[in-house]
Amino acid sequence: MSNFEESSNENLKNKKDEQTLTNSKNINTKNKKNNGSNIKWFITVFVITFILSIIFSFISTNSISNLAIFPAILILLLVILIGVFFDIIGVAVTVANEDEFHAKASKRIAGSKTSVKLIRNSAKVANFCADIIGDICGVLSGAISALISIKITNAINISFNLQFLISALVAALTVSGKAIGKNIAQKNSTKIVHAVAVILNKLHLNVD
Repeated sequence: MSNFEESSNENLKNKKDEQTLTNSKNINTKNKKNNGSNIKWFITVFVITFILSIIFSFISTNSISNLAIFPAILILLLVILIGVFFDIIGVAVTVANEDEFHAKASKRIAGSKTSVKLIRNSAKVANFCADIIGDICGVLSGAISALISIKITNAINISFNLQFLISALVAALTVSGKAIGKNIAQKNSTKIVHAVAVILNKLHLNVD
C-alpha cells in the first residue's frame, strides 16, 4: 500500500471519528435539553395542579354546603361534564393528523398553525386535559357527592349510608361519559383540535 493510500485511509478514519464524536455530543446535548424540559414540565404540572385543586375545592365545597340538594346535583353533573369535555380534547389531540393542518395552513385558514403546535405537543396537552383537569374533576366529584349524600340523609332523616351508592353512580357516569367522549374524539379529532386552536387564538394563548 502506498503512502498516499495510507494517508487517505487515516484521514478518512479521523473524519469518521470526528463525526462520531460530534454525533455523540449532539445526542448528549439533546438528552440534557430533554431532561431539563421534563423537569420543567413536572414542576409546572405540580404547581398548576396544586393551585387549581385548592381553588376548585374551596369554591365547590363552600358553595355546595350552602346550596339545596338539586342545585348541588347540577354542579356535580357540571364537574363530571367538564372532566369528560377535557378528556375529549386530550384524545382528539393525540389521534389528530398533523398533515391535514399543514394543508389548511397553506391556505391560511385561522387556527391551523396553532393546531399543528397542539398536535406536536400532544403528550403535554393530553397530560393537562386528561390528567390534571380530569383528576381534579374526579376528586371534586367525590367530595361533592359526599356532601350531597349528607344533605339527602339529613333531609330524609334516614340512617342508611348513601355515600357508596352516590359514589358508584358518579363513577359510572364519569367512565361511561369518557367512553362515549373517546369515540367522539376519534371520529371528529380534526374538528375538535381546530376548534380548540381557534379559541386559544382568540384568547391570545400561546402553545409552546
